[in-house]
Amino acid sequence: MAELGSKGVTAGKIASNVQKKLTRAQEKVLQKLGKADETKDEQFEQCVQNFNKQLSEGTRLQKDLRTYLASVKAMHEASKKLTECLQEVYEPDWPGRDDTNKIAENNDLLWTDFHQKLVDQALLTMDTYLGQFPDIKSRIAKRGRKLVDYDSARHHFEALQTAKKKDETKIAKAEEELVKAQKVFEEMNVDLQEELPSLWNSRVGFYVNTFQSIAGLEENFHKEMSKLNQNLHDVLLGLDKQYSANAFPVKAQPSDSTPAKANKSPSPPPDGSPITSPETKTVNHELEPSTLEAPGASIPKSPSQSSLPAVVVETFPATVNGTVEGGASSERADMPPGFLFKVQAMHDYTATDSDELQLKAGDVVLVIPFENPEEQDEGWLMGVKESDWIQHKELDQCRGVFPENFTERVQ
Repeated sequence: MAELGSKGVTAGKIASNVQKKLTRAQEKVLQKLGKADETKDEQFEQCVQNFNKQLSEGTRLQKDLRTYLASVKAMHEASKKLTECLQEVYEPDWPGRDDTNKIAENNDLLWTDFHQKLVDQALLTMDTYLGQFPDIKSRIAKRGRKLVDYDSARHHFEALQTAKKKDETKIAKAEEELVKAQKVFEEMNVDLQEELPSLWNSRVGFYVNTFQSIAGLEENFHKEMSKLNQNLHDVLLGLDKQYSANAFPVKAQPSDSTPAKANKSPSPPPDGSPITSPETKTVNHELEPSTLEAPGASIPKSPSQSSLPAVVVETFPATVNGTVEGGASSERADMPPGFLFKVQAMHDYTATDSDELQLKAGDVVLVIPFENPEEQDEGWLMGVKESDWIQHKELDQCRGVFPENFTERVQ
């Protein structure tokens, strides 16, 4: 019997809920058709608009924060793989190996700590902030339903009062229902009228705290990471000094690329010929005025040939109608102005700038001085390819700079 009673109560509750839904639906239809007035509260509606805006902004911030954390984690993994690569290529007998291992370990710990603090101080705070919205959103919806119930009870009471045949019993019952509906609505309305403005005003402090936390964590992270990078730079600088002292001789391979002229030191060609010193370079291309004027004057030596014996050029006179002509002077006449000597490209060189020559192995280049000696960089020569000079005789259009250590002097 208890079970039947329980089922009867449940069925009665369901019937009551269905009746409420039907009454609310009927009331809304009448309000939309303009046959029943609707209770309006513009102040509350503004609070609801602010609530929806605040919820939308918070949800977007939470989504973007999760994306940011995913990016931090991805950067952590990429940085970890890069340091692991450095540890693999760093040979055991190289100085600073223990330091690089320690730096790699600290780098991994720093990324992990940064990510965890972002989760604790930003993401979890964000989740807590948004956690209060679902309950309030549900209460706003419930308030809306209770407002419809109140309007429906009010209209029903008014209809009974204005009826031609009044039934005092029904009027009393309708009034009782109206008072009850009004009380339930006003209790919910008062609570929300207090909470919604307070929640809206809290957004400023929350945004400030969240972004301050992120900015502070980023600042500390980059400071510590900068220290690690500086330590790694110092270790690699020490290794570079050892390498420069030939502690780790590595045979260079031919390449189409070479360092930019701005670093003042082009990479050596595959034959490993030494790069000349700046002092030798300066002396070579500051020619004395008499160099080209005096017959039989010696040709300046190329820096790349400073350790080789001097090249002696022997000329043979030519005869025209039995008369001997000066062959050397006629050969000079066919050369570009200021011609110094010839070199031959031993390796291909791909030009990386508009003022550079493109060389193929075997190309002969006529070396000429720089118009402004101060523009000459160490290890670079000015010249014109012999084939271009013979064909065009245009010095301005054909000349360019090239790395001396990719060539060998032939004359």
